[in-house]
Amino acid sequence: MRAIDFHVHLATREWMVDSLGPLREATVRHFRAEVPVRSIDEMAEEFRADDLLGVLLAWDAEAGMGLPALPNDYVAACVEKHPDTFVGFASVDPWKGKAALVELRRAITDLGLRGLKQHPSCQGFAPNDRRFYDLYATVVELGVPVIFHTGTTGLGAGVAGGGGIKLGYSRPVLLDDVAADFPELQIVAAHPSWPWQDEMLAVAQHKANVWVELSGWSPRRWSPELTKAVLGPLSDRALFGTDYPFIRFAKWLDAFRSHQPSPEAEEKILLGNARRLLGL
Repeated sequence: MRAIDFHVHLATREWMVDSLGPLREATVRHFRAEVPVRSIDEMAEEFRADDLLGVLLAWDAEAGMGLPALPNDYVAACVEKHPDTFVGFASVDPWKGKAALVELRRAITDLGLRGLKQHPSCQGFAPNDRRFYDLYATVVELGVPVIFHTGTTGLGAGVAGGGGIKLGYSRPVLLDDVAADFPELQIVAAHPSWPWQDEMLAVAQHKANVWVELSGWSPRRWSPELTKAVLGPLSDRALFGTDYPFIRFAKWLDAFRSHQPSPEAEEKILLGNARRLLGL
């Protein structure tokens, strides 16, 4: 295994067409990339060719966006079909209350998924709202990490009203309360958190249960502060991710190596830290 990609969306019709719906065109335009719909078998072949393990992300933002979920069962079936290439993370809509807790427990204990992925801006909730603390307590009980989207998003970018998505729910400082109130909860902050990169670095360097995940943003566009932190004090809690299918491994790796990371830092960021966090 060459690396673990901690942020992989399904390039299949179920997410690219059904779940993204009218936001698909704007999202593809935002990333300035060709993003064809693919089968899970085609995805698996691509990941095998790159010698990658991909973390597949489910999606449930029905209350916030009114679009169909990408079910946990679907992600689990993809992992079952290609266990050498993928592991899966669940998603639950926090506004579904007790039903969300039941579904999360089922996804982890019955379906074998390895964590939870949430997108506060698209799901329309503030992570530090105590109405959702039962969800985090369940994650701690299950012993898995949770990924939170942070910063701006390509979803709805350039559309009038941004498709109704409110960026402020994904400010990294909102995770500081969660990290403080749940010190056993392993929190992964997805993306470099622009335009709140310094805010994210402050939270991650203060809270040892917060990890920085580097997907969705070319390393060539990292700020000097982010680069110094990732290759320095946060190198033990920095995680490689692409935001596939919008960014591909070779392009990300080439940009990352432009910073001339040490072999030790590169190994930790590409593989070692994720392996440790996932217990692989």
